[in-house]
Amino acid sequence: MPLPFRQRIFVILVALTAVPTILAVVGWALAVRTVAPSAGARVALEEVAASARQMVDRVDTTHLTTRERAALREHLEQLSNSVTLARRAETYLHYYAGGFAAVVVVFGALVVIAAIRVAGHLSRQLSRPIDELVGWTRFIRRRMALPAGPPTRGAPEFEALRQALRELATALETARDRELEAERLRAFREVARRVAHEIKNPLTAMRIAVDQLRRSGGTADGRSGVAVDVMESETERLERLAKEFSEFGRLPEGPKSEVDLVDLLMDLGKTAVPPAVDVRVRANGGSSRLLGHYDPLRRAFANLLRNAAEAMGGRGAIDVGVTTEGSGLLVTIADHGPGIPDELRQRVFEPYFTTKRDGTGLGLALVRQTIEAHHGTISVAETPGGGATFSVVLAAA
Repeated sequence: MPLPFRQRIFVILVALTAVPTILAVVGWALAVRTVAPSAGARVALEEVAASARQMVDRVDTTHLTTRERAALREHLEQLSNSVTLARRAETYLHYYAGGFAAVVVVFGALVVIAAIRVAGHLSRQLSRPIDELVGWTRFIRRRMALPAGPPTRGAPEFEALRQALRELATALETARDRELEAERLRAFREVARRVAHEIKNPLTAMRIAVDQLRRSGGTADGRSGVAVDVMESETERLERLAKEFSEFGRLPEGPKSEVDLVDLLMDLGKTAVPPAVDVRVRANGGSSRLLGHYDPLRRAFANLLRNAAEAMGGRGAIDVGVTTEGSGLLVTIADHGPGIPDELRQRVFEPYFTTKRDGTGLGLALVRQTIEAHHGTISVAETPGGGATFSVVLAAA
């Protein structure tokens, strides 16, 4: 059974510390071997001294001169001193070797103890953050929130890795949400396309029938006239609904062209809102051109301006700003109506969600679809002083 990660690190670090200890022991052994021959030299010196004494005992010193006897005595004394010094050196080397061995053993034990403690500390410093990060990957896989408490101690690089994992988890969650939203929009578009197709067939027959009734004079009776008027207005509403369904079920197609947003918004300010609404377009002087589909963009901004005018009851001022933001264009459309409650701001772009009595819930959904088809974003916030401000960011040409 394989050892856990922490224990493997611990064993490796402890094994690495054994190398200097072994080298120290080998060095001690080599040092002992270098000083050991001194004992053999002391034994040979004692044998020489004994042989000299035996020679003196056998030699008749009476035949020697006084000078010769003095030289012989001096030689014997030097041999005796040499033997004494050799014995002392041997004793000193014996204690030295023993002391050196004790020092090596104690030092080796201290090294091993310190190595074990350091290895344990390092293994904890390495294994705990890694175990924590492995646990975080399980949280990410299960789509659970990452722990928000203080991080496990470790090297600064682990903190950078934790931050990267947090950013990765956030990006994955955002990507999942976008994918789910895109899947919902694809389903909504498919349903809208089919509904528009099913409405158009009977709607055409109904409009032809209403037109024939008017031409045949069948509306002379008051009741018949009211009925025909109701049918005509309702068929017009159904036609408008079918058109919105059809547009929502179809993404912008064809080649892109250069669109000047300032010119487009100024033109819509004269045609897309009631005369009592004043649309004030302000630009920062930079380029306001982008590559896109003119008709879908015109419908999208016209929808935003109409919504702003309706929010103000058909009178008032709408402030439109066009500014460059990095490599893109920021368009803000601010009205001064009642505004949008905080709890509804995230839902206003959902298909079929509306707060109007006769709304279809596809207007702002179509706007978002058009903006996202141009790789842009749209958001809504509160206008200072009251009202709603829609912000659109698009890539400049």
